Amino acid sequence: MSFNVAHFILKYRLVIIVLLALYAGFMAYEGSRIQMSYSFSNVVPTSDPDMAYFQEFKRTFGEDGNIMAIGLQDPRIYEVENFQRLEYLSKAIQELRGVTQVVSLPRLVRLTKDAQKRRFVFEALFDPFPETQQELDSLLAISRSIPLYEGLLTNDSTSAVALLVTLDPKVFDSEDRFELIDDIMSQGEAFSEHTGISLHYAGLPFVRAVMTTKVKEELNFFLILSVVVTALILFIFFRSLNAVVFPMIVIGITVLSTMGTIALLGYKVTLLTGLLPPIIVVIGVPNCIYLLNKYHQEYAKHGNKVRALTYIVRKIGVVTLLTNATTAVGFLVLFFTNIAILKEFGLVASINVFVAFVVSVTLIPAVYAYLPAPTPRQLRHLDSKVTTRFIRSLDLLVHRHPLIIFGVTGAIVVFSIAGALRIRAVSYMVDDLPADSDIRHDLAFFEDNFEGVMPLEVVVDTGKPRGALDLKNLRTIAELEAYLEAHPSIAPGVSIVDYLKAARQAFYNGSPAFYGLPTNQDKNFIFNYLRSQSDAKGTLESNLMDAFVDSTGQRVRVSFKVEDMGSIRLSELMQNVVRPEVDSLLAGTDLEAKITGTTLLFVKGNDYLIRNLRSSLLFAVAIIALIMAALFGSFRMVLISLIPNIVPLIITAGIMGWFNIPLKPSTALIFSIAFGISVDDALHFLAKYRQELKSHNYFVPKAVSVSILETGSSMFYTSLVLFAGFVIFSQSEFGGTVALGILVSTTLLCAMLTNLVLLPSLLLYFDKPRQKLDFEPLLEHYEEFYIADDDEEIDVDLLEVEDRTPDASDDAGTKS
Repeated sequence: MSFNVAHFILKYRLVIIVLLALYAGFMAYEGSRIQMSYSFSNVVPTSDPDMAYFQEFKRTFGEDGNIMAIGLQDPRIYEVENFQRLEYLSKAIQELRGVTQVVSLPRLVRLTKDAQKRRFVFEALFDPFPETQQELDSLLAISRSIPLYEGLLTNDSTSAVALLVTLDPKVFDSEDRFELIDDIMSQGEAFSEHTGISLHYAGLPFVRAVMTTKVKEELNFFLILSVVVTALILFIFFRSLNAVVFPMIVIGITVLSTMGTIALLGYKVTLLTGLLPPIIVVIGVPNCIYLLNKYHQEYAKHGNKVRALTYIVRKIGVVTLLTNATTAVGFLVLFFTNIAILKEFGLVASINVFVAFVVSVTLIPAVYAYLPAPTPRQLRHLDSKVTTRFIRSLDLLVHRHPLIIFGVTGAIVVFSIAGALRIRAVSYMVDDLPADSDIRHDLAFFEDNFEGVMPLEVVVDTGKPRGALDLKNLRTIAELEAYLEAHPSIAPGVSIVDYLKAARQAFYNGSPAFYGLPTNQDKNFIFNYLRSQSDAKGTLESNLMDAFVDSTGQRVRVSFKVEDMGSIRLSELMQNVVRPEVDSLLAGTDLEAKITGTTLLFVKGNDYLIRNLRSSLLFAVAIIALIMAALFGSFRMVLISLIPNIVPLIITAGIMGWFNIPLKPSTALIFSIAFGISVDDALHFLAKYRQELKSHNYFVPKAVSVSILETGSSMFYTSLVLFAGFVIFSQSEFGGTVALGILVSTTLLCAMLTNLVLLPSLLLYFDKPRQKLDFEPLLEHYEEFYIADDDEEIDVDLLEVEDRTPDASDDAGTKS
């Protein structure tokens, strides 16, 4: 069967090349229609009760994460000219398409009482705008007498001032977000140029926009960098331009296929899928290395190009199919999670791992059938003294000191397990951004001055329609607000309670002493003012109901902001502070409270993601164990093959623990990816080992030695490519991507050593092969050595492969 495939590829090589070119063109066209994702992916499934409640909350009260905050801290802002510039900035931002509202100090409004018409009136405090410093100081004094805005727009103790910009979700969840954010920041820059006052930007909309922009930039950057790095390594290894150009064509087709697959499946580019093209580059190159290295080895043996090309399809092609299958498993298990972004990532990756296999195993033989036979210079890498010396030293180590290998490995594993026990699962809203980034600094500004900007919502159900205006219920909600606001990590809440307090203050002519909920004595007067209040948009009461009370008047929304304290502290805050106090305050009443919001769902989503990734790793190990069992037909061989590939995962977990690298979605993703890739080396080694067992009358030491020497160089080359390919991600601006690159590359490097040292040692001590098995393992079908008679079945004239041997003066593949 494999012979027929090889014959077909060589005979119809021109057709294959044309078909691959057409496929690349089609996928390039599809990939040109790919779209970016402009919203945070919902990691928590819609079936989850908390997610279902959050979706209901948004339908009732609207978005909670569409406010962008702009802050400053400079006493010069209270100078007339600078304050006027701040007012101009607020107005300019308000006029931008996509901005629904700007709340700022110069646009501050207060409630005043119209005694004649018995209603409250919204009045702009700074209208007309003050022209002298004295007028401004007088109005600022009045603004400080309105407690509603303290902690929301101003912090008198630190002289910090904030502008709150509400964005239209329809505009912000589209490509227009970039222009909108740029326009807002351009206005901010103009303000800073005129005043010399620096601005700070924060809020979920801003973070989302910045991260999406960086994803687009890094997608192109890492794709180019991965191609350059792998091409350079290929040239260093093979010293031939042919061995660089044609593998890069293979990779180019696969990358186009990856982008086209994302578009065809209707997916969008996210932080995860944006990593796929450079990852596919790195994963696809080892196929080419194994094929080219074995092609050169076979040609060096007998000098027959056609025979060598047929061999790599028949033998290496089959093993490469198996190794690509295990790599695909590492990705495909993600598809079976209940998380959309993981399903997309896993499916696209697994599909294109197989595309990489098909393209490499067909295009490489087809193209090289047209090229001249390898020159002695191109074969020189087979006799690399450095690589040969390294591989031989490993062979000696395995045969002379296996017990030392077991002892050292055991000690490293014990030390790593001790480190792994120190791992903490913690994530942050801006987890992926570096600590020295402007966003982090700006976020710290808002946490220091306004206790944060991340949304946290509490919904109080009063149990009956219009219960929101029951004074007893309002007092309980006020107590709840006051308690939570007292926590240093929670910003003052905003609810109908605060507006009723402001209304009472207005009823008593703006006296700060009367800022509080209506009493039994004055509630009827104040509520009558509220009912008679009207404007172009309807009654004040109805406006408040829209924002903070549902249509039945039964449920009350209390909006808080919290600092980005991380999932551990936030969980402790919820479980040990918020929930107990809420339960205590509402005990004995008809009120019930539910905590929700983007921040809470984000943290829960990360915990949910980590649990799913753990399950995926176990699933991947189980599937690959079954593959190994089918291939080798021995439980002992399954254990022997898995141990060297589980040890690197334990070492990586230990590194994370000892170096305080937290477990989060990006780092949890490492294990299933790395395991699927690292098993490839074990398969290549064991496939060769089974061949050598038959060839050397089932003498294990000899089979082990030959296998190390024959496969060692390819494993060494591919591992270095994988290491270099993944380590480039350490240049990312996203902390999760940095961790992914460093830890995956470290894991794969450790896996190379364990598969070249620990695996052979385990075989020497524990493999007890029998010449005749009760049944024939699947791998036995592919273990025969190349039989010379096979050549007779190949019609060389029909193939029309010109077997030219270039002059020795030919350079490293430039003349072809």
